[in-house]
Amino acid sequence: MESTPQKLGLILKYFSDFTEAQIAQFAALEALYTEWNAKINVVSRKDIDSIYLHHVLHSLSIAALVEFKPGCQIIDIGCGGGFPGVPLAIFFPNTEFHLVDSIAKKLKVVEAVCEGAGIKNITTQHTRAEEIKNRKFDFAISRAVAPLKDLWTWANPLLRKGSHHDIVNGLICLKGGDLNQEISESGLRPKMMPIYKIFPEEYFQEKYIIHAGKN
Repeated sequence: MESTPQKLGLILKYFSDFTEAQIAQFAALEALYTEWNAKINVVSRKDIDSIYLHHVLHSLSIAALVEFKPGCQIIDIGCGGGFPGVPLAIFFPNTEFHLVDSIAKKLKVVEAVCEGAGIKNITTQHTRAEEIKNRKFDFAISRAVAPLKDLWTWANPLLRKGSHHDIVNGLICLKGGDLNQEISESGLRPKMMPIYKIFPEEYFQEKYIIHAGKN
């Protein structure tokens, strides 16, 4: 079995300009998720040993698409155990991430991981995205939570218009498989990027980043 530093090499293979503090935070994730997953199952048992490939690097594909600016506000809809929000919060320490989920025990894991890894730029809220009022975000992010049509229904009211980044404000989600019908049913014309083009690892074949801009 590979050690954590060896597994972390997968992240450093694609990203090179982390501070020592960021590397330490990424390195802490495996033990924290292994410990908490034994108490509250948020990552499938078979995935926990591949956490850097299946979860951390997968989440960081969004960082290859857009560089979130300091002070930018991001909502992670249906964050589960904290993906993609936790790895992105480590990657962008000056960006504010608000992780929401309707299942409180999953947020307990997120909060414990943040405390254990010293992640300071994450807030959590036990709610459904559609129940959030009087808050606006630059981007909504999500991973395989719901069909694109539903994600857009939830995200759109929470997004502020604008373009302060290389891409316009909007919804960024991670999805896999044949998405033609799902995109058609959404009524959107999103941009779609194969993750395999960013990270040529076999695991990422037929996995995509979807970006739907706020109009």
